[in-house]
Amino acid sequence: MTQGVDKVRDLVLSLWTRTRIDWGFASDRIADAFRRERSLGSRERREVAETLYGMIRQARRIDFALEPLRLPSERRDLGRWLTYRLLEEGLSPERAAAELPGDWATVARVDERIGKERDPVRRLGLARSLPDWLARRLLDQYEDEADGLAASLNRRAPLAIRANLQKTTRPALAARLETEAITNHPTRYATAGLVLDTRVNVFAQGAFKEGLFEAQDEASQLVAELVAPPPKSLVVDACAGAGGKSLAVGALLGGKGRLVALDVDERKLEELRRRARRAGLSNVRAVAIDDDSWPDEIELLRGRADRVLVDAPCSGIGALRRNPEARWRLAEDDLVRLPVLQRKIATRAQSLVAPGGRLIYATCTILREENQAVVEALLRPGWELVRAAEIWGTERASAVCDLSGTFLTLRPDRHDTDGFFAAVLRRKR
Repeated sequence: MTQGVDKVRDLVLSLWTRTRIDWGFASDRIADAFRRERSLGSRERREVAETLYGMIRQARRIDFALEPLRLPSERRDLGRWLTYRLLEEGLSPERAAAELPGDWATVARVDERIGKERDPVRRLGLARSLPDWLARRLLDQYEDEADGLAASLNRRAPLAIRANLQKTTRPALAARLETEAITNHPTRYATAGLVLDTRVNVFAQGAFKEGLFEAQDEASQLVAELVAPPPKSLVVDACAGAGGKSLAVGALLGGKGRLVALDVDERKLEELRRRARRAGLSNVRAVAIDDDSWPDEIELLRGRADRVLVDAPCSGIGALRRNPEARWRLAEDDLVRLPVLQRKIATRAQSLVAPGGRLIYATCTILREENQAVVEALLRPGWELVRAAEIWGTERASAVCDLSGTFLTLRPDRHDTDGFFAAVLRRKR
């Protein structure tokens, strides 16, 4: 093998080993490695990242493919790397055998072996490289669509950005990027989004540094649009994190009104403040809270907010395209723990909503127990559902919502966005 291939292989295997220890965020491990390995070119960096993500996505299928070789433990990671290249990149069995002796033709026929598996749960888990508990839930909740949905979670996500309407328009931003040789096209559903056809480091672009756009998946943009803040209104983002949706809603307010962003992580809120300054949004205030109490300034907002967004902590299964390692980090018990936390956060946030105001509950998961089941628990006396079709109109809602036009239900296999859910609840007057 060439020196360049050796360098990429060695870094991929090093990252693979470190990632498998706790299935922590691969993006953080890759960023740390690239800061240390400054000799890597852009092509090599892209190959390292895409190979590592691919190996994580295909981890179970790869291990099943390798079983006939019975490799010793010290050669198994090299075998995994070769198997990924064999199954996904067109490496020939003969080339693989030259690197690591074995019957690689049998390895290449792994999908034939998977197809003979009689248990549908295990067959889906092996084919789409999912833990059995997740494969079972997809089959239970999506039936004949489960395989296509699972397959879409293994594809690379498009690179979407949101034009900052406080500073520019979508057409103006598109034209600006074209002058910098970044081809793009409008998002299909979100009104301020662009999809970049040219893969670039968006954070190094001049337009980003000037605050003209933010990197944001189209599904996330649509959740912000569903908030639909009235002019000069008071909006609370109860789980703001680093502020992607806060900034989008702040831009929809046109820099007027008030947006109060809450989170338990002060470091994320500091990032939100930096992003708000870059975006030119002076109407966004970030406030740290703890799990059980609010500071006085937030207590004073009880019953006053026109809109409250709860982008709740969730399993993140709808975003596996971006965080493929999450499937191995999660446990089935999380689907018992998370809905309890989601109900607690959303119930607490309901107290901030003014009579006639709305709470928007959202997650980046596609599982019913974190979505519709939580909403059902929030529909206490004095609350009612607002159909997304009432906010957007029937035509627009029909493309991105359930059949009744009530819930925002985005899926990567149908919309090429992250899997997202959102519901709007109104406090009766």
